[in-house]
Amino acid sequence: MTEEETSATQGRPDAEAVSRFVEKFASHLVEAGMPRMPARIFAALLSSDSGALTAAELGEQLRVSPAAVSGAVRYLSQQHMVNREREPGTRRDIFRVHSNQWYEALGNRDGVLKRWEEAMRDGVLSLGEDTPAGRRLAETLAFFEFVQGELAGMMDRWRVHREMLFGSE
Repeated sequence: MTEEETSATQGRPDAEAVSRFVEKFASHLVEAGMPRMPARIFAALLSSDSGALTAAELGEQLRVSPAAVSGAVRYLSQQHMVNREREPGTRRDIFRVHSNQWYEALGNRDGVLKRWEEAMRDGVLSLGEDTPAGRRLAETLAFFEFVQGELAGMMDRWRVHREMLFGSE
């Protein structure tokens, strides 16, 4: 029996399968605009059994420096995609991705959308509603307002759907 088959029968993917997933998913995140190292760190955390790894574990798995891990985790924390926790009884930090990380990351965009809406409102007032630029900004504002309303409803529907699929946490 190969290592991959042994791992699969024990309910654990082999290291090579994990590595392939991490690099493939990270490349999709990079294509969507995420910086490469945060994408790799996020994919590694997402694919770990515990959803949490130390900087040393991330560095070893991804073959990167502690500085690269630190910068990537800072970015992911700012995006509300991972949390930094202290490992009990040690001075080591653990970086954790939660099962609802997409919900949290998307939900935290609410503040960003509100700031964009305010900027568009100011722009429409400054440029004038009757100018081509003012109309373009007004349409952008209307889009952001629409997305904001839809996002709130979608997040509510997701909570109900998630509970049906996975139960409450």
